[in-house]
Amino acid sequence: MTMNRSRATRKIHPHFAICMLVSAILFAGCATIGWEFPVANVDQIQIGKTTRDDVQRLFGTPWRVGVEDGHPTWTYGHYKYKLFGQAKSRDLLVRFDANNVVRSYTFNTTEKEDRSTADPLPVPKPSP
Repeated sequence: MTMNRSRATRKIHPHFAICMLVSAILFAGCATIGWEFPVANVDQIQIGKTTRDDVQRLFGTPWRVGVEDGHPTWTYGHYKYKLFGQAKSRDLLVRFDANNVVRSYTFNTTEKEDRSTADPLPVPKPSP
């Protein structure tokens, strides 16, 4: 069987190799975990009133479920990690009582536009 030499000895163009290497580095330097959830609905949660069905209606299916001190928990989270630049994260942890009513929740964010939901007080500026 004869092989066509021009195909067997074809070399990769240097520009193509550089583009592929840069693309691999950039894509490998980013990771997203979890999924988006409606942050604007966080202020609708009422401790002692909001039920598990209400939370499902407000935020959808939780990204993660668990147990804390014998009580069910649901976590909604979206985390973006970058090799270069600042990571971004939003997470909501909802804790339910034995009657499937919210007993407490925690919302954390790195996003400036979410700060009014997370903390109604102005964020202090760092001193020089």
